[in-house]
Amino acid sequence: MTDHSPLLGGLSPARFLADHWQKKPLLARNALPGFTTPISPNELAGLACEETVESRIVLERGGPQPWALETGPFDEDRFARLPDTHWTLLVQECNRYLPELAALLESFNFIPNWRVDDVMVSYAPTHGSVGPHMDQYDVFLIQGLGQRRWQISTDPVTDDNVIPGIDLRIMRDFQPTDEWVLAPGDMLYLPPGVAHYGVALDDCMTFSVGFRTPTVSELLTGFLDELAGRLDERQRYHDPDLPLQAHPGEITAGARTRIRRIIRDALADDAAIDQWFGRYITENKSGQSAEPPEHPLTADAFLQRLRDADALWRSEDARFAFIDDGADDITLFVDGQAWPVPRTLTEAVATLCDRRRLTPGDFGAALRDATFIQLLGQLYNAGYLELPQEHNA
Repeated sequence: MTDHSPLLGGLSPARFLADHWQKKPLLARNALPGFTTPISPNELAGLACEETVESRIVLERGGPQPWALETGPFDEDRFARLPDTHWTLLVQECNRYLPELAALLESFNFIPNWRVDDVMVSYAPTHGSVGPHMDQYDVFLIQGLGQRRWQISTDPVTDDNVIPGIDLRIMRDFQPTDEWVLAPGDMLYLPPGVAHYGVALDDCMTFSVGFRTPTVSELLTGFLDELAGRLDERQRYHDPDLPLQAHPGEITAGARTRIRRIIRDALADDAAIDQWFGRYITENKSGQSAEPPEHPLTADAFLQRLRDADALWRSEDARFAFIDDGADDITLFVDGQAWPVPRTLTEAVATLCDRRRLTPGDFGAALRDATFIQLLGQLYNAGYLELPQEHNA
């Protein structure tokens, strides 16, 4: 990305991160010049009929109650029975199904890749909406078809400001502080906690690039679950220096000190936390695993195929990240697994984690390193890397 990109309304990535990221909204007109939707409304509806695709329909009107929620997969005739207005179809993880949307994520490489969640695509006819609401994650809303009016409120949202008795957390009272109409190519960035209300002004498609924000509860329970699973049960509370105490019902200062020490010592292993987090944050949350090729390849055969294809894609069913903690090896994390890699291959591994679309030339001299070729072959055989002609076959 250039220092002053239209994607960010003329701001540099550094300026955007300093002034807007998780702080305040940003409207970028013509953020993606010439952007057109890579999927039609009918094709999106077809995706929503697939068993493995997460999809929803929100009906403001025409359902059993206002703001009725239906979850997919849907039968084809469901779409024929929808009203003419006031509904929205939402399909998650469309970057898994459309290479164009996987490539779109490259535009957001100024944010760490491990923070990326997915690209959700929504279609709505006139007046379609999911209601005024607030999300707890960062999102870039890209207009792909038609026009949508966005209203936002930067006022605090109280926990009780929701319509009772429905499946969605839609605000009961929404007073906008700003309003814009977005056309194809326009983009609106919203940080967590900003209430927003989008309404389709005509047949409308919006592409939402969302970013993961794990809760503190998820992080703590995730690490503690792993920690508990690898502790030896023979490690127990012990107090061989137990003194006689005046009150047997008292938890003494000495006992409390021992308990605190046990817990603090268990949580003080920074390397264990780092390794756990690398696995945790690259796990596939959708439950859809990468699909290995029908015929595994040797490292040499893979290298030849790679050179013939002159392109390499990362599977959208796998997340990639790495940690360099100064040790002899760096650690590559893919789909919840850890792969130690010699430090001499740091640049090649960083390239692999930084970009979704690659060519052999991007790896430089590493493609003459037997260890790196073997690593790429293993990742290919696991389904984490794809050769594009095979992906499109």
